[in-house]
Formats: sequence, C-alpha cells, structure tokens
Amino acid sequence: MAALYEGYMLCGVGPAQNSSNSGVIGIELGRDIDHVLVTDSLRSVTVYKVSDQKPTGSWTVKQGQKITCPAVFNTQSQEYVVVTDDRVVRVWKEHDVNMEKAFKATVSADVHRVLPAADSEAVVLFCCGAVRFLDSLLASPQQPIEDVLAEEETIRWSTVVQAEHQLVVLFSTEQRGEHWLYAQRCNPNILVKHRFETEPGQSAPISFSATCRGHNIHLLCLYLNGSLYESVLPLRSSATGAEGVQALPRSLCLNLPLGQEKLISGAAVALDEAHVAVVGFPHPSAGACKDYLCIWNTHFQTLQASKEMAGRICGQLWCYFGKLYVPHGKMLSVVPFECQKSSLASTMGKLKQSQSESKSCSLLTTWTAQPHADITHTPGIKSRMSTRKTIVKSGLTVDQLIEHIKTGAVEDVQAEVGEFIRLMTETDLQLASGRVALELVSRSQTEANFYPQSVFLQLLETRFLCYSVCPELLSLAMVQKDFYLCQVAFQCFPDIPEAVTCACLKIILSTPDSEIETVNLDTESVIFMKVLTQTQSELEEDGQQNGFCPSALESDVPDAPSIKLQRHPLALNMRCPVGLHKAALLNEVLQTAYSEKPLLPHLKDLAVPQVIVFLQYLLFLHLKYSHDAHKQIPALRKPSFSQIIDWICLLLDAHFTVLAVAPEAKSLVSDLHKFVRAQVKLYAELGKIEGSLQVLKESKQSEDFGMYSIELIEIF
Repeated sequence: MAALYEGYMLCGVGPAQNSSNSGVIGIELGRDIDHVLVTDSLRSVTVYKVSDQKPTGSWTVKQGQKITCPAVFNTQSQEYVVVTDDRVVRVWKEHDVNMEKAFKATVSADVHRVLPAADSEAVVLFCCGAVRFLDSLLASPQQPIEDVLAEEETIRWSTVVQAEHQLVVLFSTEQRGEHWLYAQRCNPNILVKHRFETEPGQSAPISFSATCRGHNIHLLCLYLNGSLYESVLPLRSSATGAEGVQALPRSLCLNLPLGQEKLISGAAVALDEAHVAVVGFPHPSAGACKDYLCIWNTHFQTLQASKEMAGRICGQLWCYFGKLYVPHGKMLSVVPFECQKSSLASTMGKLKQSQSESKSCSLLTTWTAQPHADITHTPGIKSRMSTRKTIVKSGLTVDQLIEHIKTGAVEDVQAEVGEFIRLMTETDLQLASGRVALELVSRSQTEANFYPQSVFLQLLETRFLCYSVCPELLSLAMVQKDFYLCQVAFQCFPDIPEAVTCACLKIILSTPDSEIETVNLDTESVIFMKVLTQTQSELEEDGQQNGFCPSALESDVPDAPSIKLQRHPLALNMRCPVGLHKAALLNEVLQTAYSEKPLLPHLKDLAVPQVIVFLQYLLFLHLKYSHDAHKQIPALRKPSFSQIIDWICLLLDAHFTVLAVAPEAKSLVSDLHKFVRAQVKLYAELGKIEGSLQVLKESKQSEDFGMYSIELIEIF
C-alpha cells in the first residue's frame, strides 16, 4: 500500500521557459536531507530548509547571464556548483554573498549537467557525451574534450548511479527519431551504448528514472502513450566494454490512462520495487482538466494514492527521502509519501488492520504537523482517518466526537472535547487533534454564537497543532478579536505565513489600546513590559550604561578632541507609545519566523499612522535594549536585539518614500537618524582605542612582583 500525505508549498516559481516545463530548472539535495537547491529560470539559485519552508541562502547571476544546468552541492568539498552560459563553471561556499566574486572557470566544451554523488566526487557530463570528474576539470579547465556522440545526437536525460562502490553515469540521447542509452562507468573508464527497443508508430520516451537494486540498475522509461517500461542493466555485464551497440530489453510495467486531452508532457519516478509516482497523466475516474499526482503499484497494476494539484502540472517530478517535489501552477509543493510492502490482500483492500497499519497511522501524524498542510483535501488521509476508530476509556470515538461537535451546545462540546483530550494517548491525540480543530473552526465560522475558546486553547497546549494543519484558526481568532488565542497561536505555530503575520499585525495596531487592555494575556509577557517601562528611573540613577549616545556625539563636528559621556535626552523623555497589552502582542509578532522577500510586500499594506506607531515602539525598545534594561528582567519569551533591528529595517525598506514625505513622520525619522549617527560615532571612537587595548592584552606581565607594585606600560 502507499499513501500521499498533505503537502505544503515550498516556494513560488517563475514563468516557464516553454509550455512543457515550469520555471524550475532543477531540484537537488543540499548539505543534508532537510535542505534542497532550487534552480529557477530567473537566473537564481536558492537553498531551502524543507521542514521550515524558509530560504537559507540565495544567489543570482548578472543580467544577460543564464544558468544552463541545475546547481548542485558537492559533498566532497562542501561547495555549490553551477554552470552559466554553457561553459562557465562557478563554485562558491555557503557564506559567499555574491556569486560573481566566487571561483569560476571557463571550460572548452558545452556542459550538459553537473551530476552530484553522495560521498563521492561530482561528475561533469558534456553535451558531446564526454565525462570528467569535477576536480580534474577545474584543475585544467581548457583540457581537450573528446566527442562521444554522433552528429545531431542530443542528450535528453542524465543521472549518476552509485553501485558496488562505483559511479555509473547514465544518459539517453536522441538522433533523428532514434533513442539510445549510454552507460559510462567512471573507474575503470568503460562506455556501453544501448539501443531502445521500439515498435512502429510508438511515441517517444518522455521521462526516465534509474535506481540500483542488488547487482542491477533498473531503468524506468515512460512514453507519451502511457506505457511504462522497465529495463534491467546488469552491472557486471555493462562493465565488460563490449564493442558495438547492445540491445536494451524491456518489459511492460504499466499502461497509464490517457483521458480525452492530448498529453504533451509527464514524468515518472520509482519509489521502490513496486511503486512509482506519476504526474501529467489523468486520474482514471477524474474529470477533464484535472491534474493529479498519483502513486501506482506496478506489481498489481493498481492506483494506490492520488492527490489533485492546483494549477497546471508541467511534467516535472523529483523525489528525495520520502518527499515528492512537484511544480504546479505558480508554486513548488512538497508532498510526503509512504510506501509499504505490497500484497494482493492489501492492494485489494481485504487486509485486516494490523499493528503495522496502526504504526503507519502514527507515522501519518508526523506529516500532519508539517507546514502548509490541509488534511481535509487529501482523499488518502481522509479515508485513513475515517476508518480508524480510536476509542478512549469513555467509549467515545473520534467520529462520534465530530458528530457531537456539529450539533452540541458550546458547554457540552467544551466538556466532551476536554475529556477526550485528557483520556487520549499521545499518539492518537496527535492524529485526532487536527480533525477536531478543523470541525470546531468550521462550526464557529458558520454559527455566530458558537465559539469554544477554552477548547481551542487546550488543543494549542497539546502542541500537536500548527498553522498548516488548521489554517483558519488564527483567522477566526482575529475576527473574534481573541487576542489571547492569537498570542498563544503565535507562540505555538512555527509556520505562520508572512501574509497572516502582517494581517495580525495590522489588526493589533488598528485596535485601540483601551480595548486591548481589557483582554487577559499571558501574564509573563505583560510583566516583562511593565518592568521594562519602569526601568527609566533606575537608568537615571545608575548613570551611563553601554556607552550609549552622548549628546556631544550629535554635533556635526567629525573629530571632536574629547567627548563627555551623557545620556541621550531622547532616552530620558520617550515613553512607551502603546499600552502594555498591545506591546506584549507586538513582541510576539517580532519573534515570529519570516522570510524578508515575501514579508516586504505585505508590510506595505500598513497605513502610515500604523507604521509610525510601530516604528515608535521599535525605537522605544531599541533605546531600552541599548541600556541593557531587558537583561535585568527574567522572561522566557522576549524579542532579541537583532529582531528589533531587523523589523526597523523592514519597515524603513517597505515605507521609505512615505516616511520621507509624510509630515507626521518627520520627528520620528529625525530621532532615528540622530540615534544611528550617535552610535556610529561612538563605535568610531571605540575603534580609535582598539589598538591600545590590543597592546595591553598582548603585553607581557612582570613575573617578579610582590604584594604591591607599580608597573609603567608605554604605548606608542
């Protein structure tokens, strides 16, 4: 059996170069199984952490340059490699900011692909069919490259397979309608050419997938007419180096449905010995114009799992460590899957539920906690959940509880769900919490008098919910002005989208302080703000801390001979511009995970008064943190200094023009300018004495000294 779990969007994709593919050139594994490299058609390479759906690094080539093959991660050197303009090989490290300043070498022939290999050196495949190891090529970039392919023979697909401690490069070619497969063994250097078996009038192959099992390489070949063939290449025979072209026997594995539409693309990837994932071919029982990701069992010719994908699937599919990467529409989605050992009984649905199936249901819960998942949209998950009758001590099943939620009174529902959560085991609760939350939110949205706040809080406290499991919960809390639930959700949800973060921020800023001050919030967060706002008198008594902002530094004299340290008058006069409760909520927003690029467009939706108030509050925090006031207050959750700086920069970037021309923002911008200028000058003064401090640190102390001594150190 196989199952497709709820997917989530990893990133958006740019415009397609042609109708047969998306804006994604390729997806490769990064430095570990949780990072992937996405190379798009817009001249950029981005590294994403899959579990967080967040980019961790991005590099772009100059205008006029073009990335001509997917970027890869070379595990041997821990470096990224990409080819631009067919012949320029670029190599850079994680910390490199600009790809142009990284190492680059121009080779003497066009490169088709750079093929990475786990725990081995990357291999370069040239368009002419020649193969070189990356290190040897970079050592001599202009070395001559031999022509392996015939004239007008073009490479259509390539991969590298590790088998028996050897690297085998496989690539298929096309020449005047004829298709060939090359198997290049790297060490020793042996090349074998195979001819694909074809039938009169048969369509061309459109997708390949190669895996190594035992002593054989298994090659899946998908044709446009829906035929899926498997060919077996014995490793030992492929290493004999027999001259001439060898026949490539094949066996039919599957005939996929074609539907009524004319197909132009598709892709198939082998998942294990019995299962294959397919995109581009219609679901057998779905209507027209429906794009599906399907898992087929090749042993029993049955459809095991399917998932409709929004937008058009462009015939591209990648698979890494239990996750399928599918470009569709204007997004790239990650779809986790699971394949179990096949049997005829399980395939026909006649196998009784066993302990192993129970464990697989438990595994399902790990995917429901993944971001951007909606468990109501996948037939595979819904059927698995509906058939599982988890019974607690009270005799109430999940399905019975769902029925009670649909019709019961608020008090009864809160009591039943609370008892249900108390009696459920952790594993079963992890599976059921998403369904219960979705049903509660659905009824709360349709019935104005139904809003079980205490149940929502109990579900959040289980830590089994995330935004993608129940995306409407946070929206419902904002509509209800339930700021306490919003605060708890911000603390529990690690995957809140940037658009939702900005929507919450907008509501918080637009709600009057008098209304928010009546709401019960997390006590610790309010106490933190209360103590922070009361530290002003202590600062006045303790004097200058952290060497901060002398008024003399605000003068326009660039090189003052002496500076008298005084506190900035702004630090003495400024008060918190918002109430304590609103400040506690804003602190939760500051601590929310985000990516700058998708966040900036949504920040521009804030009105000018909201931006000014938010900036004033950030400046207030900045001044307090500059005096180390926050370090005196014990709190589990409080924004960091870097988070405050980052949000100030984000607001200034998003509203730079508005703040420059708005009269009401003039005073605030002036204060920010003075504050930054004072700090820059302070750091300049500290830099002047850096050399003297270094001399003191390196000076050798006298070894002969008594209980009292005077030592004279001369600094030149």
